[in-house]
Amino acid sequence: MLRLFVFRPHARRVATGVALSLAALASLAHAQPVMKEQDIDEQSVTRALTPDATDDVVTRGFVLSNKKPAGAPAAPARTASASMLITFASNSSTLTPTAMSALDKVAHALQSEQLAAYKFRVEGHADPSGSTDANMRLSKDRAAAVVDYLTSHDGIAPERLSSVGKGSSEPLNLRVPTAPENRRVTIVTVNE
Repeated sequence: MLRLFVFRPHARRVATGVALSLAALASLAHAQPVMKEQDIDEQSVTRALTPDATDDVVTRGFVLSNKKPAGAPAAPARTASASMLITFASNSSTLTPTAMSALDKVAHALQSEQLAAYKFRVEGHADPSGSTDANMRLSKDRAAAVVDYLTSHDGIAPERLSSVGKGSSEPLNLRVPTAPENRRVTIVTVNE
């Protein structure tokens, strides 16, 4: 039996919308989750920040790999980063005790053999609650507070860390603008 499908302009728009939705879902599937302070450990931070880390999965002795076959076009390099919910006193850049404890674990990861040769950028993010200028200033101050803590308390060499404020320009949760994941710190491995 031969079936003939006729695409009408409306059907074409629907098909395009479905394809775009599937592409958006695929990109979300690869999005890195935000680590909560209580879940931060040296191994997860090291894995997230190591540039050469692969996405291979080991299951019952088998390795499921996302590597491309020989001759396949190379995928863009993965940016090694770790997004973390580092908490601060309300509307300030003062770290909470739980934030300091989490950052001590981050420092151990940064001092590990896998990460000792790298430099990192600490990015502060804010939700859109305040004005754009206030959010930018707060995000810069919070990123700087993390860098200051890691260098002064945990002994990370200052030349290995830089800080930048992103304000509220890169929310993770678009549906709930004031969600905690929109107020975060992201540490990015800098490839020089």
